[in-house]
Amino acid sequence: MKSVLVIGVGRFGRKMIEKLNELGYEVMAIDRDESRINDILPLVTDAQIGDATNKAFLQTLGVSDYDVCFVTISADFQSSLVSSSLLKDLGAKQVVSRAASDIHKEFLLRNGADDVFFPAKQVADWAVMRYAADHVLDYITLDSEHAIYDVAVPEEWDGKTVAALDIRRKYNLNILAVRANGFSNMVVSGETVLQANQTILVLGKWKDVQKCFRI
Repeated sequence: MKSVLVIGVGRFGRKMIEKLNELGYEVMAIDRDESRINDILPLVTDAQIGDATNKAFLQTLGVSDYDVCFVTISADFQSSLVSSSLLKDLGAKQVVSRAASDIHKEFLLRNGADDVFFPAKQVADWAVMRYAADHVLDYITLDSEHAIYDVAVPEEWDGKTVAALDIRRKYNLNILAVRANGFSNMVVSGETVLQANQTILVLGKWKDVQKCFRI
């Protein structure tokens, strides 16, 4: 079982802790605000009130023992930067920090963070893809160009086989699974017949998805 340190128990930090608890991780939570710590006590293995920009305080936590350290401080970028840097200096295995801009990301990566995430940007990207792009219901980014898209099967594809559509050759897209009524069929062959009430998981580039589904 992985052990996780979460620094900053604001709204986002709490959501992370709730999910970590649901998945069964051992979680240590840190925040300066006593009321926030008291609120999340039922969800964590341990929690402490303290200043994560204080090296002496962080040393008492044994940060090198945690599999991953999340820095979710949002209101004070300087504190986030200092905490990320100190964690790495103290031997943290993996430091993942929250950023609000590309500039924040650059500074965090230069000063201790192994990786950075943008909650606001990621939610905005998802919302645009979900509600402004026809057919696309969800997506998972894999790298700067590729993603897995959950796409509704177009009506004109109803009753056609994967081989007949041949989107791999025409659009460089791979159908990974077919989904219907909450169930996924991960065994897709050229003989698989698609239906208009299904969705498919498609791997490829966004520009190719746009061409294929006329988005």
